[in-house]
Amino acid sequence: MAGSYTLPPSGIPQAISGEGLEPSSQTKPNYRAKYVLGGHTMAISSLKFSPAGTLLASAAADKQIKIWHVYTGEILKTFSGHQEGVNDITWSSDGEFLASASDDKTIILWNIELGAVAKTLHGHTNFVFCVSFNPRSNLLVSGGYDETVRVWDVARAGRSMKVLPAHSDPVTAVGFSHDGTLVVSCAMDGLIRIWDADSGQCLKTLVDDDNPICSHVAFSPNSKYILAATQDSTIRLWNYQNSRCVKTYKGHTNRTYCLYTCFSTVTGHYIVSGSEDCKVYLWDLQSRELLQVLEGHRDEIMRQQTHPERAVIASASMEKDPTIRLWFDDANKR
Repeated sequence: MAGSYTLPPSGIPQAISGEGLEPSSQTKPNYRAKYVLGGHTMAISSLKFSPAGTLLASAAADKQIKIWHVYTGEILKTFSGHQEGVNDITWSSDGEFLASASDDKTIILWNIELGAVAKTLHGHTNFVFCVSFNPRSNLLVSGGYDETVRVWDVARAGRSMKVLPAHSDPVTAVGFSHDGTLVVSCAMDGLIRIWDADSGQCLKTLVDDDNPICSHVAFSPNSKYILAATQDSTIRLWNYQNSRCVKTYKGHTNRTYCLYTCFSTVTGHYIVSGSEDCKVYLWDLQSRELLQVLEGHRDEIMRQQTHPERAVIASASMEKDPTIRLWFDDANKR
């Protein structure tokens, strides 16, 4: 049954925003679950906070996208339009639109206020697994099981501007740099590739010696580093300019699914990841110390997301527990 319930109470590092590395975080996180959001009926595949942080969008294998109020847990809207499960979602920078990628081979652009389809993008020849807006939100990048990365002009008639023959296996994650000039992609072939967003030229390829399947990849906020999750239960921080892995984070389990990893830079300097042992892990970015493990879900956690302005984490799990948990660090809130 759709709804939510409340649980009882139970500064950016230089590695990310500057030239060097700051010392380890001074304050340890103390996140506690505040809301459990129920409404999806199948595995939840994506979670994204709106740019202002008041809304949370979720997508699932049940073909639906839901919009929730972050501070009350209330469900506000449900979007239905895809013919198959939804794999990923991304907000426009003004918070007015949401793009969704689906197994039905399409990307739908949704008008949030109207709750309606604004545009449907056709071009991928297999499942669309990942999608991301650029900072100006005039372009989208997507990746899919057809092994391509596609760049779309949102204002045009739904055709991809560029089709990059990016990988030799399904593409699992894509994203833009903070200034929109670069695109990063990763795939089941174990490769991480960096592209010039304008020309489509591949500028760099990163690969670990053991070549594990790459689950997820993202630029750091200043775009000088890349965070990559791989299916050898390891997260790596890459200095891609010299092709060097500068940090590794371990302790979670990632052997089977494409798990999401992200930065948290609100009250501390953390790396955050879901895990196949039904937990969320938080590490100190600099020291790599495991700082907190969030427990409560009853199935693998494929997706979690950190709030853009406050000490809030959203996490979601798979079929046995298709719920979203909102975790608040009230001791360290801003």
